[in-house]
This record gives sequence, C-alpha cells and structure tokens, in this order.
Amino acid sequence: MVLRPPQQLQPSQVTNPLDVEILAEKAASLGHAGEKVEKALARLRAFEGTPEERRALLKDAAECVYAYFIQRELCGLRRHHEVIREYGIPNEVLVRLGAK
Repeated sequence: MVLRPPQQLQPSQVTNPLDVEILAEKAASLGHAGEKVEKALARLRAFEGTPEERRALLKDAAECVYAYFIQRELCGLRRHHEVIREYGIPNEVLVRLGAK
C-alpha cells in the first residue's frame, strides 16, 4: 500500500513561498482554535455552579468548537468524528451546533 500526502501538500504544489506561508498560517490558526476548544471544554468540565452560569460556558464552548470546525474545513479536513472523540466534546455542546 502506498501512502501519499494530500494533494494540496504535494511537493510540486508547495514550491511557491507564498503557498508555504499560507499553509503555515492555516496550521497555526488551526492550532490556536484547537487550544481554545481545549480551554473552553476544561472550564466546562471543571465548573460547579448555577445552571445559568453553566449555559454561558456551554455557549462559549459551542462557539469555540464551531470556529474550530470551520477552520478545519478551510484546511480541507471535512470529517470531525475523530476530533470529537479526541477532545471528548460532549453532546450538549454538539447539539448547540446542530451536529447531533
């Protein structure tokens, strides 16, 4: 079985310095969005307070996850099942995205 990188990362297509810079910016932005998801989910998991305050944390987590999914799609990554499992994104957050 032969493995090859995604077509957008083929060496012949990444020889332009501008393309390299764009790919680097996409990767950095995706990493930043992922960090925001991790922090929002950690705050949600650690929270012990009123239901109103929890709703605000759920809204923030849903916004962070939504932004992360959009950034992934801009990078050509269309399937989110793996990251939902990896980050442990709860259904109550996904419901706010319309994903479940």
